[in-house]
Amino acid sequence: MQLFGSSGTRGVVGEEFTPDLVRRVASAVATVWDADRVAVARDTRLSGGPLADVAAGTLAAAGADVDRLGVVPTPGVAYYCAREGVPAVHLTASHNPPAYNGIKLLGADGTELSVDGYDAVETRVDADDAVLASWDGVGEARRIDGVNDDYRADLLAHADREAIAAADLTVALDPGHGAGSLVSPALLRELGCAVRTVNADPDGHFPGRDSEPVAENLAALRRLVRTTDADVGIAHDGDADRAVFVDETGTFVDGDTSLAALAAAELTAGDVVVSAVNVSQRLVDAVADADAELDVTPIGSTHIVTRVRERRRAGDRVPIAGEGNGGVFYPEYRLTRDGAYVAAKFLELLADADAPASDVVAPFTDYHFVREDLTYDDAAERATLLDAAEAYAREADAALETTDGYRLDYGDAWVLVRPSGTEPKVRIYAEAGDADRAAALATDLRRHLDAAR
Repeated sequence: MQLFGSSGTRGVVGEEFTPDLVRRVASAVATVWDADRVAVARDTRLSGGPLADVAAGTLAAAGADVDRLGVVPTPGVAYYCAREGVPAVHLTASHNPPAYNGIKLLGADGTELSVDGYDAVETRVDADDAVLASWDGVGEARRIDGVNDDYRADLLAHADREAIAAADLTVALDPGHGAGSLVSPALLRELGCAVRTVNADPDGHFPGRDSEPVAENLAALRRLVRTTDADVGIAHDGDADRAVFVDETGTFVDGDTSLAALAAAELTAGDVVVSAVNVSQRLVDAVADADAELDVTPIGSTHIVTRVRERRRAGDRVPIAGEGNGGVFYPEYRLTRDGAYVAAKFLELLADADAPASDVVAPFTDYHFVREDLTYDDAAERATLLDAAEAYAREADAALETTDGYRLDYGDAWVLVRPSGTEPKVRIYAEAGDADRAAALATDLRRHLDAAR
């Protein structure tokens, strides 16, 4: 999947990501899906409206009726697809900067396409041989209002509203000016929480912070938690398919920590958890404590969706899946990453424990995680970096895993190097029980790659 990578396709608008690419993708899905009706939605990015127009016009020209949903979080689009039985083209670049846009494709069951599904579309994109409908066979477009309200009502119906309301929680929320601004503030209030917000106006410039909800971008949320005596802080990315947390002291909760805490609350003996090759030892420990099984995939939601489907077809129970970036699946609810639903599940943890957020996550904080990114300029430099990574991995005195990149397990620690599936970067991940050990592993590998170029 050279075009779609690990989670849809993305690029800088006007450079890698153009109206013509949107046209080609929309034409390809019209051919592959052969659907009478397709939904089109977008996030808050400035380019979203015009590019959604291109997608909708292309689909209609191919003969499909088009449901225009407007600005909706990715999980809200998934809800609509499952309810209506229609596939969707969603214009979003998720956590990328505002200059980017992208496309995620969702099937009529409300699930992002599998690896095979994206491959089929990519083949047609490369062929660029779409057949248009005759003049009297073109589709019609209609605006669909109220999708966010309906999606929010569905979330409420599947959350433990009474328990959360009884906990009398104050929540600080940072949707990052993204599509979650249109759902999460109202949802949390309807769950009975007192809600304080920052960066909660939908704005495609992302003026308050960069869209990725990582610690360095959440200073305003951490400050809001402290100044309002909030019980917890919650942040989303641009399309709100992720949720990360800040505890009551204003301390960032690593996504691997929250995933392990959420998993521990769901797992029973014999269950399966699906995660990616950069899985934290925190989750490994939680799975082992529950006498469950961990199934590891390449990084990216597409790969996790594919594996969850395989395990469920085999008769396995998969109550939770995901990665340590805040992207968590609850497949028994819906097989899509859903930041708002994950937020509600974390609030349920706080309510059930009747304890501060810092106490709830404390059992899963014994490890230190480091991530570093190396940006490259072209394919040749990328190849140089990956060749150097392979050489480093082959020579290391550690167990080697090559599911996605090169993961070296040293027993007391691990380090992983792999190319990003969404950005021109090679990523380095390291984790250890000792912070200095994790930092040293990442630094040593980075120096080796820097020297190669």
